[in-house]
Amino acid sequence: MAANENGDPGAAAKLIQLKMEHRDLDAAIEALRSTLAADQLQLARLKRRKLRLKDEIALLEDQLVPDIIA
Repeated sequence: MAANENGDPGAAAKLIQLKMEHRDLDAAIEALRSTLAADQLQLARLKRRKLRLKDEIALLEDQLVPDIIA
């Protein structure tokens, strides 16, 4: 994603970083689930972090995409 219409390349770069971290957490969660002795506490922490990232991503996307007034 490039800079938004307001010219804020920092927010766009942050969004890309958050999406990559979200994907990495998804992979880490799946890897942890596949182990026989999965640490449930660690799994819960990763899931909470993933949800927080999802919220941050949604907030940034809302800021980057201009509202369309019909």
